Amino acid sequence: MKKMHLILLVAIAAAITVLISYTGNLTTYETIASAKEKPGKFVNLIAKLDKNEPIQYDAMKDPNFLSFTAIDTLGNSVKVVYHNTKPTDMEKSDRLVLKGRMDGDHFECKDILLKCPSKYKDNPQATEKSMAKQD
Repeated sequence: MKKMHLILLVAIAAAITVLISYTGNLTTYETIASAKEKPGKFVNLIAKLDKNEPIQYDAMKDPNFLSFTAIDTLGNSVKVVYHNTKPTDMEKSDRLVLKGRMDGDHFECKDILLKCPSKYKDNPQATEKSMAKQD
């Protein structure tokens, strides 16, 4: 074998290894039901905050403990435990992306991303009010 062929084969093997390592980091969004079927596996949940259930957070007692109930688009709910400070304006968020894993009867969350409602959505009443102010 020529030296060039050997170098080419090593380069191709390295490229394949890099591609395989990146595909291991790809995650999909799960529902609460599918996350419960994968206990201990890291998943991303898209859910909303259940505003009918209380949020347990006391910044004075334990600023690194937050517990709340989340509901997915299918109506399933789960208790979420987050060991960090409560995200600002979490109650105003339209959706939550919860990154973590199922641990028994609750979701052990490592990171919370807030998806806020767009302030640019069409709102005819707001448009009329702003137009009336300009006149």
